[in-house]
Amino acid sequence: MSKAARLALAGAAAAVVALVIGMIAGGRAFPRIIPGLPDSGAVVRWGLPLSKLLMDVAGVTTVGLLLMAAALLPNDKGVLGRTATQYVKAGSWAALAWAGSAFVAIVFSTAESIGRTVPQILDRTFLTSYATQTTQGVALTLVVLFGVAIALFSRGAITAGAAAGLLVFALVTLLPAPLTGHTSSSPNHDLATSAVSLHLLALALWVGGLAVLAVHALRKQPQLDVAARRFSDMAVWCYAGVGLSGVFSLIARLGAVSDLWTTQYGLLAVVKIVAFVLLGYVGYWHRQRTLADLGKGRPRAFTRLAGGEMVLMLATIGVAVALSRTPPPEFSVPADRAFELLGFPLPAEITLGNVFTMWWFDLFFATVAAVLAGLYGFGVRRLRRRGDKWPWGRTASWYVGLALLVFATQSGLARYAKVMFDIHMIEHMTLSMVVPIFLVMGGPVTLALRALKPATRRGDRGPREWITTILHSRFTKVVTHPVVATAIFIASTYALYFTPLFESAMEEHLGHIWMTLHFLLSGCLFFWVIVGVDPAPNRLPYVGRLLMLFVTMPFHAFFGVALMMMGTVIASGWYEQLGRTWGATLLQTQQDGGAIAWGFGEIPTLIVLLAIAIQWYQDDERQARRTDRKADRSGGSGDSELDSYNAYLARLNRADKGE
Repeated sequence: MSKAARLALAGAAAAVVALVIGMIAGGRAFPRIIPGLPDSGAVVRWGLPLSKLLMDVAGVTTVGLLLMAAALLPNDKGVLGRTATQYVKAGSWAALAWAGSAFVAIVFSTAESIGRTVPQILDRTFLTSYATQTTQGVALTLVVLFGVAIALFSRGAITAGAAAGLLVFALVTLLPAPLTGHTSSSPNHDLATSAVSLHLLALALWVGGLAVLAVHALRKQPQLDVAARRFSDMAVWCYAGVGLSGVFSLIARLGAVSDLWTTQYGLLAVVKIVAFVLLGYVGYWHRQRTLADLGKGRPRAFTRLAGGEMVLMLATIGVAVALSRTPPPEFSVPADRAFELLGFPLPAEITLGNVFTMWWFDLFFATVAAVLAGLYGFGVRRLRRRGDKWPWGRTASWYVGLALLVFATQSGLARYAKVMFDIHMIEHMTLSMVVPIFLVMGGPVTLALRALKPATRRGDRGPREWITTILHSRFTKVVTHPVVATAIFIASTYALYFTPLFESAMEEHLGHIWMTLHFLLSGCLFFWVIVGVDPAPNRLPYVGRLLMLFVTMPFHAFFGVALMMMGTVIASGWYEQLGRTWGATLLQTQQDGGAIAWGFGEIPTLIVLLAIAIQWYQDDERQARRTDRKADRSGGSGDSELDSYNAYLARLNRADKGE
């Protein structure tokens, strides 16, 4: 048996042992069976967590294999090398195992949900009903379908871009199943959903990447030092993401700190925390010692440490599966429908003071704002350290945009936006028509291209090369076309509010995140074309930008008028369940929201007009300076028509003098 196979076997054994110990400690291994009540039996009791463990391990392995091919191993101008191609094909088999284990989990979950054994459900409609009509069943069905799709598409992937796309697809496939468990029943489900999503994505990249890297080292494959250093840089961010999200996930589930040592769920969480701290220490040791040994051509220390870390990580996954089978501690929450829907009590009647004082922590957008602020500041600092200048106006514009983003998603405005349609419209317009203007004028792409170093190996793709590739991709050329960008900016608003999409997005936290993120991204795309300072595939002349602005804004006015004229309430099912008794009626708040949409466009229009005027003036000045420099070098004026006219006058003057 090869060393890689022995390592995989040791990791699998550690995961299973950790699962068994966790099931026993959590009281789920040998539950008390009440006579007369249906029981699915020991096969289902152990088969379900084991199938979910296999599903998690297969999913993490798929992510690790695709990560290795797309980002950790060098490529040649976007074409995968021989080893990377092998990893993509291995990812195809891992994705197939992922889909198969998810199907087995559907079978065991169906049996557990109705208290029957597996043979009793196979010849009936129970399996189909569970897979298509229950939340957890639909989530597992999506994993089956997406896993099969990844397996099929991976067979023909030969470029780094294709591998990266499959990697993103695999990360998305990780989310449905865990988000329908304890997360959906948590009192603070918004925080729990964001925390679990971040936790899963960071953990999958970290564990999957290390597992495949350890196997890569044991197989003595080439370019181990490059892959190890790239993974080490990524692992620091993953470790921070896992730790941050884990803390907030516990906050969302535990009623008190004492639950950590007084409940079975809390004790298992403590075991995960200890394993996490130990992994951090091992990672620090790996970064300080083994990478240096690897650079000196001594890979044995790295393989031993990486292999041990991988076994510990897989054991942690086993504990996590056992934790998902253990009910979290119960604590009293208000018996209020609004609290169940919002995750917080219905706020008091809206006042300006409440908007500025009743802050609401949204982990997702708080993380986005913090990461964007940190990366931009790091880029500016790197430029200044090497003596390059960066316009202070761009820096100020970027941080003003982030400050407005934080206010729109974290302040009392975010609370009331879920309760009142007119406040929601203020948030919508701020995120789609004000924040993007300041962000695109900050020039983040230009800053990244100047601050990031080129890839050390010619033809390879580092972060800088990936940015350049995306900028020149066909997709970017299409979406940044003025017609397409305008259509996305306008049509998506009508499609959202005049279809059931809006109510669906308000009812689910992930849907609300996607809706808010769409507001922000569609606005950034539209204003990038008009006032963006970053390089873009499609550049309009300044007159064309003004025309695009003046053509677009009336559509928002028409949208506002349509809202004001409607006699029915949009998303009435959502707002009626909240039971708000203060303020205007639902129809009145909707009409007020239409008036806001109708009149709000004047604010961004003025800002954009001022920005275009300044950019136009600065561009003329640059053209003038460029012309002057050209004239100084050639001895002319720099204007060919003017130079020709002056030469013609000179010839006439010489003819008059008889020269």
